[in-house]
Amino acid sequence: MKVFIQTYGCQMNKLDSNLVANSFVQAGFQLENSPDSADIVLINTCSVRQHAEKRVLSLLGYISHQKKSRPEIIVAVFGCMAQRLKSELLSHEAVNIVCGPIQIPQLVNLVNKAIDNTTKQAVFSTDIRDLSQQQTELLDDFETSYDSAEEHLPAQAFVRVMHGCNNFCSYCIVPYVRGPEVSRPPDKIISQIQRLADTGVKQVTLLGQTVNSYCYKGFSFAELLYEVSKIDGIEWIKFVTCYPKKFDEKIFSAMADLPKICRYLHIPAQSGSDKVLKAMNRGYTCDEYLNIIETARQVVPDISIAGDFIVGFGGETEEDFQKSIELIEKARYKNCFIFKYSPRPGTRADDKIPDDIPMEVKKQRNTELLGVQEKISSELNKNFIGKTVKVLIEGTSKKAHLASGEETNHPQLIGRTAGDYIVVFNGPQNLAGQFSDVKITKTSPLTLFGELTAG
Repeated sequence: MKVFIQTYGCQMNKLDSNLVANSFVQAGFQLENSPDSADIVLINTCSVRQHAEKRVLSLLGYISHQKKSRPEIIVAVFGCMAQRLKSELLSHEAVNIVCGPIQIPQLVNLVNKAIDNTTKQAVFSTDIRDLSQQQTELLDDFETSYDSAEEHLPAQAFVRVMHGCNNFCSYCIVPYVRGPEVSRPPDKIISQIQRLADTGVKQVTLLGQTVNSYCYKGFSFAELLYEVSKIDGIEWIKFVTCYPKKFDEKIFSAMADLPKICRYLHIPAQSGSDKVLKAMNRGYTCDEYLNIIETARQVVPDISIAGDFIVGFGGETEEDFQKSIELIEKARYKNCFIFKYSPRPGTRADDKIPDDIPMEVKKQRNTELLGVQEKISSELNKNFIGKTVKVLIEGTSKKAHLASGEETNHPQLIGRTAGDYIVVFNGPQNLAGQFSDVKITKTSPLTLFGELTAG
């Protein structure tokens, strides 16, 4: 039977979808690229922002229409939205199965049951903050059984080193749908990455909601980086996402000591106002955040840093917003992910902090902050002109135009540097998954453009 998987959300969700896809393939199902030709539609959901949930409901509406002529279609909704809404989702006319993120190892069996029986099914954690050791071990076994390189990113793989979060930022739904922090045993992580390396994977990205909080029986994330770097075949190691509270500076020493560790740090700030950070329950001040960045640049001079910001959080004044601009200008990120605040049901902010910033103001602040970051990114990127950078080639660019602006027999390729800069250039398509040197000839705020060097 044919299976289509639609994924919304973060890299953690993308990893889950990759594992689920592999589990269905090994069970004899065939993957499809469109819900229109699929017998089974799996929707991996995100609850971090309202917009992500609206996209899920829109897709379910489309499938409901499809089911009028093909009532045999089986629809399974899994992931964070499934855990948040639980059985409520089951009332949707299109939905056959609801499955929480911890229960994804059960999806194949749930679908097989649905094929034989039209009764709706729901599995989720009744108390996500109290996971059993058996649940954790099943998820860990699922990870190691069905991992692989990403389908659209040759020679790259994501490896979960931990799941869950203990920070309880007042606006964030993650602790309520992903559960508490649980770090995987280092020996399982190491053996998994070794197997991936044996299959030709050259870059691994270590994932965690707060990856720098990884700790297994006293074994720290910095120590894990040293062990992963010993694995033959792995050439680049990245990790996301870091949380600024109680940051272990030994991580920077590992980045400086180990050539395989990419000099890239994604460390969300969320606001430049201490007042707003306190209301968000982030657990640090702007000065403490900037001190982390300053230390990173002292220990790892060539590090590139990305940030996250939320605009329009409840009570954010114009003065608070201006402080976010000031923080971006001081931090000088390579790029920044900026979001308009969206209240999430069940979070502390939704209960206690009024969403009192008009959408027009949120949009204006979002646009202004993006403009500030765009100027900084443009300035930083211009420093690459004339330089040669090493990139891991991901494949063909989605853009149809040529990177060089000249006629060529080769398509436009896209790759990334160790610092996570996007590079596009023309070259043979069979270079996907390989490392190459590219000389940068021009830049934009988001992209470096270049030419393959000889040899």
